[in-house]
Amino acid sequence: MSLFNPSRDQVRQFFFEAWRKYRALEPLTPLEGMALQVMQAHPEYHAVLDAPERYMEQEYFPEMGETNPFLHMSLHLSVLEQISIDQPPGIAAAYRALLKKHGAEHPAQHALMDCLAETVWRAQRERTAPDGAAYLMCIQNAAQR
Repeated sequence: MSLFNPSRDQVRQFFFEAWRKYRALEPLTPLEGMALQVMQAHPEYHAVLDAPERYMEQEYFPEMGETNPFLHMSLHLSVLEQISIDQPPGIAAAYRALLKKHGAEHPAQHALMDCLAETVWRAQRERTAPDGAAYLMCIQNAAQR
């Protein structure tokens, strides 16, 4: 799996395999362990994770009110990884401020995920690299609101 640009199927397989290993009490890699925390925080996705043969090819349509569980969990995993290495610089401090503000990890992560999703969406729309400065500004604004 390409570390920086995995395919849709590779991302889904990663979550399915980590969930399978967890259920089989097999050892997890550090990244799988981080993903497991995300999966455990989303019991509404457990039925999906239990049925890879049914959901590997499932399409999700946001315009019809559908949430793509794999995209959602990937965004959680991305911000957790960014926080763990404080990249972009300042994200860990902003996360601590959001934790204080929200009183819980999940809503604090969602505030960061909103900024990440907006940054990626803008880059795709404008066909440019993600704007790291705008991302960090969004994060800092979310922590101060």
